[in-house]
Amino acid sequence: MKKTLFVSALLLAACNTSQSIITVPMYSTDSSSYIGKVIFSDTSKGLRIQTDLTNLPFGEHGFHVHEYPNCNTGINKNHQIELALAAGGHYDPEKTGKHLGPNGGGHKGDLPRLIVSTNGKTQQVFYLTGIKTTDFANKSLMIHAGGDNYKDTPLPLGGGGKRIACGIIEK
Repeated sequence: MKKTLFVSALLLAACNTSQSIITVPMYSTDSSSYIGKVIFSDTSKGLRIQTDLTNLPFGEHGFHVHEYPNCNTGINKNHQIELALAAGGHYDPEKTGKHLGPNGGGHKGDLPRLIVSTNGKTQQVFYLTGIKTTDFANKSLMIHAGGDNYKDTPLPLGGGGKRIACGIIEK
């Protein structure tokens, strides 16, 4: 009887363990058209990030979590309209002020760069250690026009440039 109760308790605990998953719909910043989704999930390997995106320009793109859950345009310091500026800067809760790439000890919002094929699609899976879905809840997810060198030179924030796609990370 005790063995049956113990096994039943283990099975119940396993069934009640819920994996945290957040699906982020992504939209083009210039046309607001839906381009796909990114799925964040907590795993034993760390935070799993799975991309399923289309209609992006070929090549490498900076990929970051930004500080505010807002993809609206804004006015930059040069008094020009900038797409998705309301998302703020890269998510940096420890105020490191450093852009060092994923797991590099800088901005917590630094994600691995996206590689988009000639057909405009990217389906990649990344794992980040020391981060959970709850860390990114109520932030925004951004794709930049250019690649990301994970440095602040010669251009700031890896040189990704213009914000071309954005989604809200809602928990």
